[in-house]
Amino acid sequence: MHLNLVKLAVGCDSVKDLRGWIADRMKQAKRKGLPRHHIHITRMTPKRDGELLAGGSLYWVIKGEIAAREKLIGIEPFRDSDGIGRCRIVMQPQVIAIRPRPMRPFQGWRYLSAADAPPDLGSNAASVAAMPEPLRRELRDLGLL
Repeated sequence: MHLNLVKLAVGCDSVKDLRGWIADRMKQAKRKGLPRHHIHITRMTPKRDGELLAGGSLYWVIKGEIAAREKLIGIEPFRDSDGIGRCRIVMQPQVIAIRPRPMRPFQGWRYLSAADAPPDLGSNAASVAAMPEPLRRELRDLGLL
């Protein structure tokens, strides 16, 4: 069974913002001739990389709720120019909207079991992700999403 990561999308207000941010990064990568993978650098390296890379995703927390995910394709530990250990979390640059679920803020990242992961929105993903964030949250709070 695979394992997932959960990470805060700091400064991101919606799934639409996250998609736009990643699209901008992919344009920059294309201009520089780099592979078009979404890379997020973090301080700590996950120790359970085998389980993460066996089908796991990085679930993004946006404004207090888990709202989207990206499929993990690599975990790359490295040392930066100051000699500090860091990790590149490499993902497919495709944001998948999920059924939103509240989550309190935390530092770093957390593991999330496959059994506890929120389901994808499926065919409703585009329409739900396009909704204004306050409306989507209200519908979720009413149990309609």
